[in-house]
Amino acid sequence: MKRIEVALVPQLYSLSHPREPFIVVLIDILRATTSVCAALHNGVRAIIPVATLEEARVYKERGFMVAAEREGIKPDFADMGNSAFNFMTPQVVGREIVYSTTNGTQAFELVKNEADIALGAFVNLSALAEWLMSIDKHVLMLCSGWKGHFNLEDTVFAGALADKLLASGRFEIKSDASHAAIDLWSLARNDLMGYLAKAEHRERLRRLGLDDVLEFTFTIDACPVVPLGRKGIIKRAEDFE
Repeated sequence: MKRIEVALVPQLYSLSHPREPFIVVLIDILRATTSVCAALHNGVRAIIPVATLEEARVYKERGFMVAAEREGIKPDFADMGNSAFNFMTPQVVGREIVYSTTNGTQAFELVKNEADIALGAFVNLSALAEWLMSIDKHVLMLCSGWKGHFNLEDTVFAGALADKLLASGRFEIKSDASHAAIDLWSLARNDLMGYLAKAEHRERLRRLGLDDVLEFTFTIDACPVVPLGRKGIIKRAEDFE
């Protein structure tokens, strides 16, 4: 039986992962993993995550398109910020885009040399669940959080995904964090937008005028793709086969 583990913040990753073969599901609902799903669904060829703006700037000087933000704000050298809507234009189709964010790409950097990394969001919930059911690995969900702090939206998604995996009969849970995530999902599932109105980062985005993408963010299965990170690059899972 395959196990489901949840690391509620990146700092808990090393204490959470199984010894047996496992895959990481990286979660950063507001906004990195949602945006990567949108990007690949809308024709972006690949995403290259980098941890620092310095690295992103070097790629920009080499001619790469760069999407970046820190605390929601786009740096002056970047071509675009971190909204899923930025990845829905004809200009991005077929491109490799370098990507650096406050939380999501930092979490990616933490685990990129230890396991394959699938990216999860409400917009690809069912496609991701079905793909995870098809592979013979334990699942560790890694919530990006906010600068080391727990956040609601990532954990609620972890609960939604865990709930689907458990329903398949192929997975089991032996951790309190996983049970807690499912309990939060049970509270939120009938009104995601309403429940997550209390989320701290949602309020940050509102103050910055960057909350126009929230309805899309909480639309389940809007982008039925499975982004997979391997050897420092993210592409559709089938493109690695």
